[in-house]
Amino acid sequence: MERSSNEMQANAKLTREQHLDLYYFMQLNRQLEERMVRLFRQNKIVGGLYASLGQEAVSIGTAYALEPRDWLAPMIRNIGALLVKGFKPRDIFTQHMARYTAPTQGKDGTSHFGDLKVRHVVSPISMLGDLIPVMTGVAMAGRYLGQKIVAMTWIGDGGSSTGAFHEGLNFAATQRAPFVLVLENNQWAYSTPVAQQAPLKNFADRALAYGIASHIVDGNDVMAVYAAAKSAVEQCRAGRGPVLLEAKTMRMRGHAQHDPAEYVPQAMFDYWKTQDPIARYEAYLTEHKLWDAAKKSEIDARIERELDVDQKFAEESPMPPPELAEQGVYCDGCHTVEADWRRPKQELLPPASSVEPVWKVTDFGAFVPSAPAAIAAAGRAEKPGAKPAPTPLAEPEAAPELTEEQPLRVPFGRGPKDRAFERERLEKQEKHRKPFVKHRRDKRGKH
Repeated sequence: MERSSNEMQANAKLTREQHLDLYYFMQLNRQLEERMVRLFRQNKIVGGLYASLGQEAVSIGTAYALEPRDWLAPMIRNIGALLVKGFKPRDIFTQHMARYTAPTQGKDGTSHFGDLKVRHVVSPISMLGDLIPVMTGVAMAGRYLGQKIVAMTWIGDGGSSTGAFHEGLNFAATQRAPFVLVLENNQWAYSTPVAQQAPLKNFADRALAYGIASHIVDGNDVMAVYAAAKSAVEQCRAGRGPVLLEAKTMRMRGHAQHDPAEYVPQAMFDYWKTQDPIARYEAYLTEHKLWDAAKKSEIDARIERELDVDQKFAEESPMPPPELAEQGVYCDGCHTVEADWRRPKQELLPPASSVEPVWKVTDFGAFVPSAPAAIAAAGRAEKPGAKPAPTPLAEPEAAPELTEEQPLRVPFGRGPKDRAFERERLEKQEKHRKPFVKHRRDKRGKH
């Protein structure tokens, strides 16, 4: 059942320092990207650059709801989530500048990097939607090992139309995986507006097809995002299955730096500029007396100092040596990750794990009319001259359940082409058919 916004807010209380943390990470996210835009225009960024201007509250608010033991997999606009998880601005600078000091030692010039051992971050996958089944697997593995973790990833409104999205979410639902999927509805799938790429007002409705919980949140209100994400994480950790969280926001720049976004109506940009997540949160902090002008200046100055130091470090870092190209093409033990067991293995071995190998189905998937329909049918039958409702034919007698005394009789060397085997099959079929035929004759009268 979807929880109310008031209930989620009540269960997501933060200390003053945590409130200031949210501002620090959002402003750090924005100022870091602003510097990267300038570096891109100076041809110092090697690969593509995908800005999250206007969407900082989504990345920060959702990632901040996780615990250090939890796992996440960012997409191209989730630099903020990486900062929350402990990566430094220099990691982002050097990665996009393909320097030897980068997390991938200069072998990738975009956002494809992670940390499986310490920060529990899975590298982005370029094929949209593919992170959903991957992170479902991470969530299931954590449950299997007894780690009590939650896994999280993000997807855009356009990416929710991929096959991997639906296959992965269905897989997560059937397995009741502790998995949170954040759908960033930023109004544009590259240059295609939402209204032209899916006949939905709310993408959270897609959760109904898989029988899982969903929630819609104002993606430009970091407190609302955090509260909804915290509630989703708690639900997953309690074993209630996955959650789809739709955050309504706006991509305030083009798909990437090469895209001027001339297809977006200016009036749309003007409206969403009034909903800027950082400006709204600054007003919130002031209204609730969580800071003053001096504290804001202190945090802003700290951000500038950190970015100055890390940008200088990145620009002075060397490019990777040529011989590095032949190293690590095929992993040779350098990325060994051993299972971190947090539960006794005996729980997963017989006899503790033994389950009776019998699948019982009561109605074999038959259609069962609702009570109002059955009552209406009975009423029609009581009226004078009304035709009685047709009596369904009797079901053939079900085959007896197999027991240890009645093993499945398929002797070695015998199969469908064996005459004796075929004769026995026909005799059994005739035996079950006779009561059914007799029932029909009794209904119609003897011939």
